Amino acid sequence: MSKDTGTPARLDPDKIVTSALRIADAEGLGAITIRRLAQEHGVTPMALYRYFRDKDDLLAALAERLLADVHLPEPSDDPWDRQLRALLAACLAAVRPHPAVAGLIPTRVLLSEAGLMLVERTLALLAEAGFPPDQATEVGSQALCSLVTLVTTEPGVAESTDPDTRDDAIRAKRAALHSLAPKRYPHVLAAADALTLCADRESYYELGVEFAVAGVRGLRPQSRTAH
Repeated sequence: MSKDTGTPARLDPDKIVTSALRIADAEGLGAITIRRLAQEHGVTPMALYRYFRDKDDLLAALAERLLADVHLPEPSDDPWDRQLRALLAACLAAVRPHPAVAGLIPTRVLLSEAGLMLVERTLALLAEAGFPPDQATEVGSQALCSLVTLVTTEPGVAESTDPDTRDDAIRAKRAALHSLAPKRYPHVLAAADALTLCADRESYYELGVEFAVAGVRGLRPQSRTAH
């Protein structure tokens, strides 16, 4: 044990973050507390405060973990939009398994080396596309937020972390849509299943990435027409 804090030598901040991520995946961010993590690791809450000043500091570490899992593709001679698509797909691959934590990333992306590298690569590609720095920042931020939104709003995912509760909620939502008046909501009724559950997740995410890239491509300064 540490002489000054009594902290067991086995206490590892990376393991604490891993535990917090597991809890968030299973029960949501609200289930994470310093006290609970301390109990899981067999220490007092004060021992954790040696590594994390407060819960917000712990949440920043969770965001950093997700960003560190982004495997940035190497720069290449491919066109900027193809490289941007690959970069966004890499971000999505890291974030998709953790919908409860995904929302932490946009406001914390500049707080870690991994996040800064992601932002640097994104801004470099947008500069290559012709965006000035201010606009590139806005476009890049919107693109990142769109990925997070894809994950946090995937149909059926946000209903509940408990499988049985989730299935019940999806069935109830589907039944409510099917009970709508056909003459007033014909298109909602036709899409009722798709609105309650994502049948093809890969297609859903591929479309989301392509949508983001197409939007960036359409916003290029040289592509605008004078009014």
